[in-house]
Amino acid sequence: MIAPTVPLWLRKRGYNPIPAVTLALFLLCLITLSGCERGGDLVPRDMQSLLIPRFQRSEIFGFVAGLGTTFAALPDLIAMFRRRSSAGMNLRMTAILAIFQVLWIYYGLLIASRPVIAWNTIAVLINSLSVAAYYYFARKENAGKSAAAEASQQDSRPAA
Repeated sequence: MIAPTVPLWLRKRGYNPIPAVTLALFLLCLITLSGCERGGDLVPRDMQSLLIPRFQRSEIFGFVAGLGTTFAALPDLIAMFRRRSSAGMNLRMTAILAIFQVLWIYYGLLIASRPVIAWNTIAVLINSLSVAAYYYFARKENAGKSAAAEASQQDSRPAA
């Protein structure tokens, strides 16, 4: 499919914009790698951020990367609150994830990484809230089921 932003004279010649985008990404990667210290060293230098000078560039990338992984559990939590039910939530997975995120916080303290500490602290709070909401809604659902069972038993008893 040809993108609608491609000029008409290029569309008539059969121009495909995909290779141009691939080439642009390749050139961007080359420019990024050219910031490496030595010619054979493919590890980019970690410099101070131009936006926030007290942070290293790696910390800025860590904060951005952590944003996505931290809030990945939030849609399930929001859905659970909207439907007011624990149905569809895997409690074991959420609890295991929260436990290992505590280990990530400890690791972040060991290596003194602010992004690892910050995002995993928020993730532990989100997962702990998910576990608490699960127990709250499960208890509410069980109370509703037992009340319905008692009501049906009373209805099935013969009148005295």
